[in-house]
Amino acid sequence: MYNDNPTLKDLNAKTIDESAQGQVFGTEFTPKQPGEKRYYIESYGCQMNFSDSEIVASILGEAGYGPTREMETADLILINTCSIREKAEDTVRKRLRVFDKVKQRHPGTMVGVLGCMAERLKAKFLDEEKLVDIVVGPDAYRDLPGLVAGAEEGEKGVNVFLSREETYADISPVRLQSNGVTAFISIMRGCDNMCSFCVVPYTRGRERSRSAFSIIAEATDLFDKGFREVTLLGQNVDSYKWENPESGAVVNFAELLTMTAGVDPKLRIRFSTSHPKDITDDVLYAMRDNENVCKYIHLPVQSGNTRILDLMNRTYTREWYKEKVDRIYEIMPDCAISSDIITGFCTETEEDHAETLSMVNYARYSMSYMFFYSERPGTPAARKLEDDVPLEVKKRRLTEIIELQTDISRELNAGEVGKTFKVLIEGDSKKSDQDWKGRTTQNRMVVFPKREGEKPGDYVTVKIIDSTSATLFGER
Repeated sequence: MYNDNPTLKDLNAKTIDESAQGQVFGTEFTPKQPGEKRYYIESYGCQMNFSDSEIVASILGEAGYGPTREMETADLILINTCSIREKAEDTVRKRLRVFDKVKQRHPGTMVGVLGCMAERLKAKFLDEEKLVDIVVGPDAYRDLPGLVAGAEEGEKGVNVFLSREETYADISPVRLQSNGVTAFISIMRGCDNMCSFCVVPYTRGRERSRSAFSIIAEATDLFDKGFREVTLLGQNVDSYKWENPESGAVVNFAELLTMTAGVDPKLRIRFSTSHPKDITDDVLYAMRDNENVCKYIHLPVQSGNTRILDLMNRTYTREWYKEKVDRIYEIMPDCAISSDIITGFCTETEEDHAETLSMVNYARYSMSYMFFYSERPGTPAARKLEDDVPLEVKKRRLTEIIELQTDISRELNAGEVGKTFKVLIEGDSKKSDQDWKGRTTQNRMVVFPKREGEKPGDYVTVKIIDSTSATLFGER
């Protein structure tokens, strides 16, 4: 999810609201064989949703379904949904109407809603709009084949039960749209942080961590298959805590980082997302002391004002967050920090907004995900606070944050010109098949000319010769 920083002035641009972007999984079109069953899946929202779609693919594969990128050939059309932003939900509703037209052209085609919207809006989808046949929450994907079979017999295929145990640790995800170089590993599910604006605790349940052994086994398998970078995923990875049922030993996130780094020095380790209150010095030391753990931390601040942070229930103050930033740069001066920022939260004043701008200046984020506040039904903020900042004010403040972040990103990238970096080749540049693209340890995208004999997954040394706010350009 964490790609190039937003530089667009269009507030509806994809980079401004990534939760409304979709990703289609599956294979290119091939003629369908008699008796063959196919599924088509679109995913929206965060990296966890994309990772979940790979779990769903594995479960459906065991049930005899194959992937397709052509929804007209699919027996089962699935949409993996996000509830974090109103725009993402609106996008899903529009897609469901498209799917409904496919159903009309191809009677018998089943449509299912997965993920966070499934849990939140199950009755509306099934009874009011009647656009879907199956509704499955994030913890019930194992039941999907049975729910599909039941829906084919006219039953309502619904399971949105939130589990305190489910981690899908024993399921090997199908890397549906992988570049063969980078992959996600889900290390935990759910969230115990009750941020007042957020629906995640209500749609994904409480925190539970996967076995450290299963995580290391998955990382080892990926490396053996040629992958050279893994991202450890969780709503709050720093609160990872797994107790070995045999020995009673407890593995925390700092220890998991070190264990994963030990799979092989050529396997890069990233992680996302961190909550500022939980990232410890031990985590920072593990990053510093393991060369293959990337020097990049996504550390959402949300607001730079202590009063607003309290209303958001973020459990830290402006000064505390600044001290955390200082500590990161003290232990790892070359570390890059990125952030999430919400403008126009309930009661936010111009003075509060100015403190957020000053926080962006202070932290010197390499990039940020920036949004204006979108009230989510059922959250504490929706129940207790008034969404009282006019939309035009929210958008104007968002524009100011974006412009400041773009300037800082441009300055930081310009400061990399003349330096040399170890870059992992991910694949062709978006603009030219004569150039590679890859990332530095600080997660900065680099574009540079190809050389004969190189391939994705190779590490190369690149000297930076030019830059924009989003991209570095290099030469050997």
